[in-house]
Amino acid sequence: MGWRRKEFEGSKNCILALAVTAVNVLIMGICFDFYYDLNDDTMMSDIMSGAYSGVPDGHNMQTLYPLGAAIALCYRLCGGIPWYGLFLCLCQSGCLCLIGVRLCGFTKRVWKSGALLSLFMWGLCLAHLVNIQYTVTCAILSATAIFLFLTTPDTDNYRQYVSRNIPSMALVILAYQLRSEMLLLTFPFICLAGLYRLTEEEKIFVKGNLFKYGSVLGIMVAGMLVSQGVDSVAYGSEGWKDFRQFFQARTTVYDFYQELVTEDAYQEALTGLGVKAHQQTLLRNYDYGLDDEIDTELLTEMAEYATHTLGAARDWGGIFRRQAYRYYYRTLRGGDGAYSRLLLWMYAAVLAAGFSSRTARKRWGFLWQTVLLAAVRSAIWMFILMRGRDPERITHSLYLVEFALLAAMFLRILGDSRSQDGKQTRQAGWILYVLVVAFGLITGSGVTSGVSVLLEEQEGREMVNRNWYAIDAYCKEHDENFYFEDVYSTVAFSRRIFGGSDSGYANYDILGGWMWGSPLSYEKMGRYGIESASEALLERDNVYLIVSDQEAAGQGFGWIENYYGAQDIPVTVEKTDSVGEGYGVYRVVRQKQGDNR
Repeated sequence: MGWRRKEFEGSKNCILALAVTAVNVLIMGICFDFYYDLNDDTMMSDIMSGAYSGVPDGHNMQTLYPLGAAIALCYRLCGGIPWYGLFLCLCQSGCLCLIGVRLCGFTKRVWKSGALLSLFMWGLCLAHLVNIQYTVTCAILSATAIFLFLTTPDTDNYRQYVSRNIPSMALVILAYQLRSEMLLLTFPFICLAGLYRLTEEEKIFVKGNLFKYGSVLGIMVAGMLVSQGVDSVAYGSEGWKDFRQFFQARTTVYDFYQELVTEDAYQEALTGLGVKAHQQTLLRNYDYGLDDEIDTELLTEMAEYATHTLGAARDWGGIFRRQAYRYYYRTLRGGDGAYSRLLLWMYAAVLAAGFSSRTARKRWGFLWQTVLLAAVRSAIWMFILMRGRDPERITHSLYLVEFALLAAMFLRILGDSRSQDGKQTRQAGWILYVLVVAFGLITGSGVTSGVSVLLEEQEGREMVNRNWYAIDAYCKEHDENFYFEDVYSTVAFSRRIFGGSDSGYANYDILGGWMWGSPLSYEKMGRYGIESASEALLERDNVYLIVSDQEAAGQGFGWIENYYGAQDIPVTVEKTDSVGEGYGVYRVVRQKQGDNR
């Protein structure tokens, strides 16, 4: 009868975790709209849904091709469903449900697990669960894999142990396909989890244990390598190879050495590289798609100059000292609010639980494990800070992964501290009580402040996006035309996941960005017989430019006039229509001789 009781308990835990997750997500859906957090995700959904090129395609440059192709196939089968956004939502909700199931197995009173899971969702993850971004989703997948792997019940049976870790292995491989760079950034934490499990065995260096844990890690790595191999084949054509080089060079320049194109001090250096004055302006305002000569070769030269000259000239010692202080402030002074405070409590809880546990004290493993974790996380943090790339979507992701690892360590120590009758020792009970109170206070304050902030943020987001919906509707009403958009005029747009347009060809494109110059962008323009943006704007009667009134008043249209002027083609830019609240539709008109308008 024992197996029936265990099966009943497992089913009850699954139902409870699923119910808690579903109820919380439902309440979030009632209170808020679900958005793609950044226009990156919007572009990815457009590519995979077919809105970008006209046909659903897995070549979105951000996810690996196997995942992109699978989502694109779903759009081909049923284009009315926002599959990409739904996939991200299910990944996040599914991970939280799996964590809830495992939490229920560690406590006799399962309602506590539901309460903790709810506080976690609303106090720490609310903004990322509502404004969804694929980088954070990748981190949630990685964090869940670590938590499940480190809390998997022990067994000496090799096959049984590997089968129990199938969810963890699948989550890691899926996370790698979703956002490879983020998964690799968190992979040291995954390796630490494996090392901790191995060193907790009675006999470490025996064939069975090495094979057991090595198999789990090996399957993860093999899945990642296979995914990468399929991706390489999918992008193996000459067009995609050239664009990938262009993409990498553009990323180097804009993400790590942006001063090269934004600061006047480097104008002479750019001229020496063959970048003309009007091209420097186009690179600065991101509308480099207007000039076909800004190609892979030119951007590669700029990237190499930036790396070898600007990078070598930087005071890395001074940068290290400044970033080390930033790291200290964010870690020990609460610079990242609830995230850093909660992690400090988790470190304290792991150490306190370790010192109170007879089993843990016997091995002292918790001590070196905690020190090693602090060292590894410090190295990862200094890596991202030194590179100058520490947006919230990366830093919050690292906090969530580290929190999952610490929580799993704490639960394992707590499990070892149980007495023979299965009850918690008094010391362990007090440590758990203090940690739960601290967790409730920190996340509770996050709920009260986070809800109001998010409501205000979403109201502002919707106001901005009204113009995007107006532009989208305007362009589709005039489907005989094609529209190019100024990059800075549209960079702030995002989109609702449910209820926004996620399919149907969009007869517009921005004059720059990370997909410009790809085979898909040429395929997109090719539907209107366009081979060159500059030529089409000048020669075609059905090709227009959309610019915000703010950008038109700020930077004017000198960037267009100077580009054509460098080719001895005098032009003027004339407004033909208005769209939304503060956007204009413009035509590039060639001046006739003697016309001095």
